[in-house]
Amino acid sequence: MNDILVLQERIKNSILVGESDFREFKSAWEGKPGSKKPISVVKHLCQYIAEALVAFANSDGGEVVIGVEDDGTITGVPHGEEELNSTLNAISTHVFRGQHLPIIYKLKVEIDNKTVLFFQVDKGSTEVYQLPDGRVMIRKDKRTVPGSSTLLQFERQEIRSREYDRQFVDGATMADLDLLQIQSLADRYIKGLTPEKFLQQVGLAEYSVGGLKLRMASLLLFAKDIQKWHPRCQVRYLKVSGTTLLSGDQYNVVSDEFVQGNIYELIVKSWEWLRPYLAYKTEFGPDAQFQQRYIYPEEACREALLNAIAHRDYSSHNGIEVLIYDNRLEIKSPGALLSTLTVDDLYALENRHESRNVKITYILKVTAFMREIGEGMKRIFKLMESIDRLRPSLYSNTNWFTVSFFNISIFTPRKDVFLRKFRYFNLTENQQKIVLLGIDGAEIAPEDISRAMNTSDRDTYDREVTGLRKMGLLNETRTNPQAGKISEATGIPKKKIARFKVNVPK
Repeated sequence: MNDILVLQERIKNSILVGESDFREFKSAWEGKPGSKKPISVVKHLCQYIAEALVAFANSDGGEVVIGVEDDGTITGVPHGEEELNSTLNAISTHVFRGQHLPIIYKLKVEIDNKTVLFFQVDKGSTEVYQLPDGRVMIRKDKRTVPGSSTLLQFERQEIRSREYDRQFVDGATMADLDLLQIQSLADRYIKGLTPEKFLQQVGLAEYSVGGLKLRMASLLLFAKDIQKWHPRCQVRYLKVSGTTLLSGDQYNVVSDEFVQGNIYELIVKSWEWLRPYLAYKTEFGPDAQFQQRYIYPEEACREALLNAIAHRDYSSHNGIEVLIYDNRLEIKSPGALLSTLTVDDLYALENRHESRNVKITYILKVTAFMREIGEGMKRIFKLMESIDRLRPSLYSNTNWFTVSFFNISIFTPRKDVFLRKFRYFNLTENQQKIVLLGIDGAEIAPEDISRAMNTSDRDTYDREVTGLRKMGLLNETRTNPQAGKISEATGIPKKKIARFKVNVPK
C-alpha cells in the first residue's frame, strides 16, 4: 500500500508540472492585481469548466484544476459549499442534454490548505460531445476552440483502435516491465517517484483492490518481452530493386529484415537500421575527400518514423513497413488516417493533430521523445523543401497511412534551363518556385503559388508576389475583383482562378 499514489499528491504534482496540451488551470478570482475578489457569477465558471472538459473529451482527454493561476500559484476557490457543488455539477448542467462526459474525477480537495476543484476527463470514443447550445469544442495546442461535429464521427474500427492503448490488461504485473527504464523516466519527470507512482501519475496504471492494474500502453512502451503482448510491435524493412514492387517470378525485393521491441526500444533500433539508407558516397569533394550526400533529410525521416510508431493502429496485427525504392522511401503505418483528419488537412500544414494512442503520445511528449504535437508534418515538409526535393506524398486507405519521400529534385534539367533566363534577378527560392509555375506560358492562380511555396502564410505570399511584380516578372492578367466575379458566376473558389502570368526575360 505504500506505493498507492495519494490523489492529493497526484494533483499537486500536476500543478507542479504546469499547464500543457492536456492540462488547464483556472483562477476562481477576478479583478486587477492587488484587489482581486472571488468570481461573482459562478455560472461563468461552470461554462468555462464545461467548455474545457468537452474540448478535452473530443480530443485526447485532460485535466482542469480550478483555484490555480496560470503560473501554477495555488490561490484556491473561496466560494461557499453551495456554489462549490454547483461548480462540480457543471459536468452535467452545462453540457448537451442527455450526454455524459467520460469523467474520471470531479472532486474538491485541499492542497496547501486551500480548496481546489479537480476534474479529469477521458478521451471520448463513442460520441461527439457538445455544449447546451449545440457547439462542439476541441483542443488545439493549449487552446479550447470550436470544432465540427461532422469531422468528429467515429467508425467502429476507429473506436477500437482509439481505445486499444487505454484498456487494462489482465495478468500483467510490474514484473513484466523494464523497471530501470521506467525509473529513469520517472526521475526526469519528478525526482523521487517510484515506478509504480510514475505509472499512476501519468495514467498508465490504476490501483484497485486487487493491486496495480496496467494499461496496454504501459506494456507497449516498457514490456521486457513485447512478443508476449504484441507480436507485431515491429518495423519491417524491404529494399526494392527498381521503382515498383513486383510479385511472383519478378519479385524484386533484395533484402527483407525487421526489428522489434517495446516502443522505446523500437524508436532506437528502427532508426539505427534506416539511417544508412539516407546517404550515399559522392565523388571527391572540394577538399579532395569522399563526402556523404543525403538523399533525404535525416530529421524528416526520423520524424516520419517516430510518427508511425506513435500513431499506428496497435489493434491491427500488421506491423510498420518501410519500403526503400530506387527513387523514393515509403513509411507505411497500420491503420487509416483518423476520421477527424484528412490528407488535405495535413497538406495545409496548419498543425492539425489527433492522437489515436492518447496514452502513448502523451508519455512520448512528456519524456521529450516527441516535440509539440501537430508540428511534425510541417517540419517534414520544410526539411524536404530545404534540400529542393519534391514535397512528400501522403496517402490513406482503410488499412494504411503512407508517407512517401522522393529523391527527385524539384528543379529538373528542363526547369534549370528555364530558370537560367532569370539568373540576373537574384530570385529567392520561393520566387524561383513561382516562376517555374509559368513555364510554357501557363497562367497561375493564387492557390498554385501557395502550394508551390508550401505555405498558407499571407505575408509570405504578398512579399514574394509583390517582389516579382516590381521586377516586372509577374504580370496580372485578372484583378482581384475580376476573379471575384468569375468565382460568383462559376462557383469556383476565387483562390483557384488564374490571375498571373510570368514575363520571361529576353
